[in-house]
Amino acid sequence: MTMRPPHISGAESPEFDRSLLSQLIQCIDRELLTQIHLKSSSTHNPVVVEQVPIPWQLLGAGNYAAVFAHPDYPQQVVKIYAPGLAGFEEETEVYRRLGAHPAFSECLYAGANFLVLKRLDGATLYDSVQQGLSIPEQVIQDIDRALDYARAQGLNPFDVHGRNVMMFEGKGYVVDVSDFLHPGTCPKWRHLKQAYYWLYCPIIRPLKLRIPYSLLNVVRKSYRYVRSHLL
Repeated sequence: MTMRPPHISGAESPEFDRSLLSQLIQCIDRELLTQIHLKSSSTHNPVVVEQVPIPWQLLGAGNYAAVFAHPDYPQQVVKIYAPGLAGFEEETEVYRRLGAHPAFSECLYAGANFLVLKRLDGATLYDSVQQGLSIPEQVIQDIDRALDYARAQGLNPFDVHGRNVMMFEGKGYVVDVSDFLHPGTCPKWRHLKQAYYWLYCPIIRPLKLRIPYSLLNVVRKSYRYVRSHLL
């Protein structure tokens, strides 16, 4: 059975086309949900997508869900949770509380195990470092303000790191809010900002260095090991 979140963000926006959304949902039910298969071997690794029906595109995969796009619906993305993994209801609630904010996506529709979200364009900070793109301080400040806004809505910004935040035209965005109801304190964003000011600004950006993914993955895994064993 399909359900809608208590608040459907964007419904009053002039560019929001309810009939187009209805067509997208039918397309999801007919093409995407019947043909893809998601599985997870560990909550520490991205889910595996074994097949993507044409013309759908896989935009990315996280530890709980994968995100898809259809060329006929360029303003929306579809986030599908892998079977047996928790978090879908929590993320729906997070988007309900966030409502409309320029630094976050919006939930346009919630199905049984998927969300239709407003698409955010840009590059993650993780990819930006690999591509040698300049990350202006405005991006960091925008994300800081967005996280403050989330806290004001009773949320707890958790698991905010380089793959969950992005930039577009010099502005910062938060693209993954699935853990914003998680309890406790997460230092990832604070540590990323320290790396930005202590390492990126004085060394990486002036030298226009491009850090390969192989090295970034070593840093990511080393950071996770240090946090779990030493911090």
